[in-house]
This record gives sequence, C-alpha cells and structure tokens, in this order.
Amino acid sequence: METLVACRVCGLVQRVAPLPPHSVAECSRCGATVVSPKPDSLARTAAFALAALIFYVPANVYPILRMQFYGAYSENTIWQGCVKLFEDGQWLVALIVFGASIVIPLFKLLGLFSLVAITRYRPAHWPLQRTWLSRFIEVIGPWAMLDVFLLAILVGLVKLGQLATVLPGTGLFAFTAVVVLTILASLSFDPRLIWTQSGRTS
Repeated sequence: METLVACRVCGLVQRVAPLPPHSVAECSRCGATVVSPKPDSLARTAAFALAALIFYVPANVYPILRMQFYGAYSENTIWQGCVKLFEDGQWLVALIVFGASIVIPLFKLLGLFSLVAITRYRPAHWPLQRTWLSRFIEVIGPWAMLDVFLLAILVGLVKLGQLATVLPGTGLFAFTAVVVLTILASLSFDPRLIWTQSGRTS
C-alpha cells in the first residue's frame, strides 16, 4: 500500500510504495531521501537499549576516575561528583550534571525500550501516545549530554596527567558503553513503525 510522504527539504508531498530491503526512496523534485527503512529496527533498538541499561548500573556504581596526588588517593562516581558540587554551593551545575548524566539517559533508554515493547507486542495500542513519547525522546536527546560528558572526562585525564596520576575507573568503561549503545539505540528505532505496525498507514 502506498503512503503519502512529505519531503523534509522541499516539502513536496508524494506517494511512496513499499520498498524492498536495503533500498531508499528519493524525492522526485530535489532528490533528497524521503524514506530510508531501517532493517530489524525493533530488534536492534531493543538489543542496544537493553545492553545500555545493563551497563548503566556499573557506570553509576563504580568510580569514573581514580586519582593519586602526592600520596593522597581518591576515587569518585558520578553521583559523588554531583554531591560534591552541591556541597560546594554549585547547585545549578550539580543539577545539570545529575540530569544530563543520570536522569535523562535513564528516561531515554526506558522510553526507547517501552516503545519497542509496545510496538512489538501491542501494535494497535496507543499509537498517538507512542508518537508523543517518541517526540519527547527526540526533544530530550540533546540534553542527555553523555558524549560531551565523556569528552570532558577524557580531556581531564589528559590535562591532569601532567600533575597527578589519574587512571580511568571501572565506571568509565561502562559509561563509554552506555554512550555508544544509547546512540546506536536512538539511530536504530524507526518511528514510522508506530503507525505501520498498528495498521494505520494514512
């Protein structure tokens, strides 16, 4: 069954027939890609999201960094860093770090996993609500600054390495896995499945 698709570049509305595997549909006016199916979208998204949730626990339980400075040894988790910022009066920064590195990533992963589960096992249920959830995940995505946070940690390792012995903790490896897997889960999910799986294509 053909569906109506609007090009995001030039706005032309056109009919697109079901595509064979590993193919894309291009706009007849500007040549931009209007439909690009993602093979095994639900399975891939579920696998990446579940793996990220598994790594999420050690990423927040184990220390991110281990530092030794003139005999003084310390190691800190993300949560301990948030607490320290709050105790030092930097409550706004603490809230931003807490939200961007702990709360929002968890909500994003749980949201993606919920979308996959409902679309797979209850395809006719709540398509509009699932669309809102998909849009919400897309909106909060930029606020889940896991990649930026990880880059800041790596820069800190390089800079502090000249003054003290700084080693990555177990949590940093898990945190890196969460970053990569979350990005892959977001890229794998095809929101069009919310409506095509529910039987409402127009």
